Amino acid sequence: MKNLYTLFIILTTSSFAACGQSKQVIPTQKSELQNLQIINKMDTSKLINETVKKAFDALQSGDKSTFYSFFTKDPVFTDDGRTLNFKSFFDNAFNHKEKFLSIDKVENEGKSIYGDFFAGQWGTFKVFFKFHQNSEGKFDRLDIGQGK
Repeated sequence: MKNLYTLFIILTTSSFAACGQSKQVIPTQKSELQNLQIINKMDTSKLINETVKKAFDALQSGDKSTFYSFFTKDPVFTDDGRTLNFKSFFDNAFNHKEKFLSIDKVENEGKSIYGDFFAGQWGTFKVFFKFHQNSEGKFDRLDIGQGK
């Protein structure tokens, strides 16, 4: 009986010690700051079209007015083939801090960008951005969509 009482005391006191321990939380996702640091280290040397690079940098830094300055007043805009309102779409994108996380490839004299993209509530996935530049150097069309 004494052994049973001793065992009861040991188990009871050890359970109190376990209750006082705190669980160590190990983050499973990168914080927004870590993602920003990755973005800032992204190699943009592949962006050989200077106007595309400037528009890309404005998107990455969240500079909406500079981004819009590279486009005509009312550019054609498509997302996965659907024509949408350019300004409404990108106002929302800037509000959700949407941006590229990587540049996988660049084509069409630097006007087509493929890479991983953080799309706010929609998550992260592969995309393409295809800029169409008019004779004055402004973008009059932008086609975006999910990449492969």
